[in-house]
Amino acid sequence: MIIIEAKNYLYMYSWEENEESLCGLERRALFGQNSESGILESSVKIDPSRSPFIRERIEIICEGESFTDLIDEIKDLETPDGFKVVFVQNPDSDRVGFKKLRKIEKEVGLHLKAEADLVNPSSWFGVMDTGSRWVFGTYAKNEAVWLHHVKKPHSYSTALSTRVARAVVNIAAPEPAGIKMIDPCCGIGTVLVEALSMGMDIIGSDRNPLILDGVKENIAHFGLEGDVSLKDINNITDRYDVAVIDLPYNLCSVISEDEQLKMLQSARRIAGKVVIVTLEDVDKHVEKAGFTIMDRCEVSKGRFVRQILVCQ
Repeated sequence: MIIIEAKNYLYMYSWEENEESLCGLERRALFGQNSESGILESSVKIDPSRSPFIRERIEIICEGESFTDLIDEIKDLETPDGFKVVFVQNPDSDRVGFKKLRKIEKEVGLHLKAEADLVNPSSWFGVMDTGSRWVFGTYAKNEAVWLHHVKKPHSYSTALSTRVARAVVNIAAPEPAGIKMIDPCCGIGTVLVEALSMGMDIIGSDRNPLILDGVKENIAHFGLEGDVSLKDINNITDRYDVAVIDLPYNLCSVISEDEQLKMLQSARRIAGKVVIVTLEDVDKHVEKAGFTIMDRCEVSKGRFVRQILVCQ
């Protein structure tokens, strides 16, 4: 039996216009690539469901300059029974019609040395015309996990959307294994829910005692477990690899510039890397706190424009 080994991964992207900059920042964090294309090719393996922007992934097994060349390659493969083939639309090209894509799927399936199962497949394969070549490989689809987190028991109108929160978590910890994270101004817990749902090691805290029960209920509502405590960021003494800090404070409560600077100085003390989300220009405070801004983007929500700063 031929052992199938992937050479590379193709990721198909989609994004809303107001989140294009955020999508780009997440791309750079996860893959180290900056591109406006809807297709990204990389040797880095990422679960599509991690990102709110990755639609699908093909783990490339074989390829050809033309569809005929690809079929010649597919004929030599040994694949398991119970498969299904999916034609993957190229986000950079016009959509292929239903009849044509079904014909392509059928043609590929007929040349695989296994029995298909179109109702309850145990394995999925994708086929795609990238514009420069045809590719075939194992297929994975984004499960849009963050959409399930929109309806939670407690929420704020000014809180981050679950899509933005999920991207921010990926930007903060693109390689989460062994990384200890903290959200020291966790608010209602939007960032915590997204990070915990991806299995990340994160704790949360906030100085507002009125919201803690709501945060804990939100986390438990999705069957997650997380540590949340009543604590001011300025009183945190433990050290973390990365912190995520949402700073909409002058919108939601009164805080002076000196207090804001003190919070950022505390962030500098407790974490080597900090991702700051802010509605204001805080560059001067970030620099005074001892950070260097490594990357940044903007994302809008209605009339609000948030800046996301990656600082070290």
